[in-house]
Amino acid sequence: MDFIKSFFQNRKGNSYKKHLINVLGFHPRNISLYKTALTHRSVREAAEENNERLEYLGDAVLGSLIADYLFKRYPYKGEGFLTEMRSKMVNRQQLNEIAIRMGVKKITLYNQGEGSIKDSQIFGNTLESLIGAIYLDKGYSKTAKWVKERILIPHMFVDDLETLEINQKNKLYGWANKIGKQLDFEIVEEKMEGSRRLFTIAAMIDGEKISEGKAYNKKDASQIAAQIAVEKLGILGTEVGNTPDDKK
Repeated sequence: MDFIKSFFQNRKGNSYKKHLINVLGFHPRNISLYKTALTHRSVREAAEENNERLEYLGDAVLGSLIADYLFKRYPYKGEGFLTEMRSKMVNRQQLNEIAIRMGVKKITLYNQGEGSIKDSQIFGNTLESLIGAIYLDKGYSKTAKWVKERILIPHMFVDDLETLEINQKNKLYGWANKIGKQLDFEIVEEKMEGSRRLFTIAAMIDGEKISEGKAYNKKDASQIAAQIAVEKLGILGTEVGNTPDDKK
């Protein structure tokens, strides 16, 4: 029996569909759509077999739903505030934590032998893939209701997010500038894992390596390194500095 089929039919002695229903809160019509949404590229590289296309779709759907929610919640706030709030709500780290709390990790098929995956944000990405699947299976209005009831209300505390600084690189730059330290992010290693390029980036303060982050793009790797550095150094508050190039 094919490994993918075996995984989805029976995992740890339990029905895959039961796990899926527990996460979704409803019975899916097109089960194959959800299987694709929960299959990571590390085990299936073909575009039609992994969840990257659905992640692309779900990201767009989630972004539009959050934008609509914020537009109605804050009728007197400007575009800059709304854009920043949306970024906070769909932040990769936050979505990853929400996905794990929801049980998405338990039903995601990925290569557990790849050490770099445990430090990445694949479960948040998978959550977006699920949103894409729900959109195709149930339509926009039911997807909006699901996102509100299963993600927004129980997991996104908007009042708290208003004062949250999510860009750890900016926080670290602000701290370094305040105390006169030189902060740099350097590529330590760049290698191929299968068909993907894996980056290891170090946060360097006055030439000393403080932390490392690994991800499949430079921006995520540097944010992970910054987050680890912020926690390691015990940096509090929301000091914000100017990041030379946060797109790297």
